[in-house]
Amino acid sequence: MKYVMLGVLVFVTPLSWAKPDDKTAINDVLNQLHAHASAANFNAYFALYAKEATFIGTDAKEVWDIEEFKAYAKPHFDKGRGWTYHPSARHIYLSATQQVAWFDELLDNNSFGETRGTGVLVRQNGHWKVAQYHLAIPIPNALADEISRQIKAFKPQ
Repeated sequence: MKYVMLGVLVFVTPLSWAKPDDKTAINDVLNQLHAHASAANFNAYFALYAKEATFIGTDAKEVWDIEEFKAYAKPHFDKGRGWTYHPSARHIYLSATQQVAWFDELLDNNSFGETRGTGVLVRQNGHWKVAQYHLAIPIPNALADEISRQIKAFKPQ
């Protein structure tokens, strides 16, 4: 019986590493990310990203490593113009190792309306960092055919 209990203890202990505060910490990082972007706080905003992070924007050509994304954001932030997105729903998931997390969130934006952010966070030196963020504009299925036709016909200037 004691070997069964030992086996259960060995199996269950790693599950306890999924601290309830991991999701809270990740939620806080994402909330800070949006707050710093809205305040155009360049240093605080980019401190939340991993060194090897990728940002994927709404345009198909917007797939930037962190340095490219910084170069895009810096002139806007320097002028005090960030971007403001208000989360309305968020789901956070953790890997079995508790070192990787992924999320999806719905966001409200004055210009775009409802948008969606998805991404990955990694635990680095005890802190959660954004490794990938993808901003998208969800298209209602009823509008998808027409929007797809418009995108196909669009010729960038």
